[in-house]
Amino acid sequence: MAKEVNTIGVLTSGGDAPGMNAAIRAVVRKSIANGKKVKGIMKGYQGLLNEEIFDMSPRDVSDTIQRGGTILRTARCEEFKTPEGQKKGAEVCKKYGIDGLVVIGGDGSYKGAQALSANGINTIGLPGTIDLDIACTDYTIGFDTAVNTAMQAIDKVRDTSSSHERCSIIEVMGRNAGYIALWCGVANGAEDILLPEKYEFNEQDIINNIINNRKKGKTHHIIINAEGIGHSTSMARRIEAATGVETRATILGYMQRGGSPTCTDRFHASMMGAYAADLLCQGKSNRVVGWKDGTYKDFDIDEALAMQKNIPEYQYEVSRLLSI
Repeated sequence: MAKEVNTIGVLTSGGDAPGMNAAIRAVVRKSIANGKKVKGIMKGYQGLLNEEIFDMSPRDVSDTIQRGGTILRTARCEEFKTPEGQKKGAEVCKKYGIDGLVVIGGDGSYKGAQALSANGINTIGLPGTIDLDIACTDYTIGFDTAVNTAMQAIDKVRDTSSSHERCSIIEVMGRNAGYIALWCGVANGAEDILLPEKYEFNEQDIINNIINNRKKGKTHHIIINAEGIGHSTSMARRIEAATGVETRATILGYMQRGGSPTCTDRFHASMMGAYAADLLCQGKSNRVVGWKDGTYKDFDIDEALAMQKNIPEYQYEVSRLLSI
């Protein structure tokens, strides 16, 4: 029999992502519209253990949808990775009357949600990560904003790279996933795209590509390097020594996580937040919301964490073809 939920908590965990505030706003307003109370939890699982919990009203999320980051803040929490920390988290929820919880974050956050569900707290996960690396969903909150931020920055680097006739290595985020690098590589017309899923650590191929392009009259060369490969600065030194072409590394870093979210991120995050609230009101637990095949769906967290996600082969082949 489905467990009735009366008070819904919401927290953001792990790395922040543009659009998280839109998701929080939707959870709060849809839950209250469904007749439930809502409590905000500051600083993720760490804030839960520290009991940084407060009542939320529709007014608390006014004028937040356009803001980057997360109004609930976020933090890493090693204690919550332990069974003792997870049990304590569930006890804190019960102490504050939270019988349903929405967790907005990546796959690490889902593991925490999974543990809370096992300890008697109905829990729903939302895919909040710029990395697009959650297998059960075709979209993650923050990816669209991050990839557009990176694209615009790379366009600017290309301008100066062309002016100085340089090779530029531009490192983008994504942890061990290459989706930001792939999308930017195609959208920015990069000559080389280095993806953790595909890279064979053969710099000679890159060197040969630069030399051949120079012979054809190309005066600059853009390499998009994924965070999962990294070492862009040392790579730049080696490439310059091997080619004689001035080479510079630019690491875009955390700017990709910030900024006002795009319309796409605001819309999907709002729909996912509302969907999560509805699932809790239906008594569901241990679920994660995704955008799959053009519709919003929910999946068992255990199954979602077991899924594998890889760079689509056709997209990779086209990215190589277009870089010629």
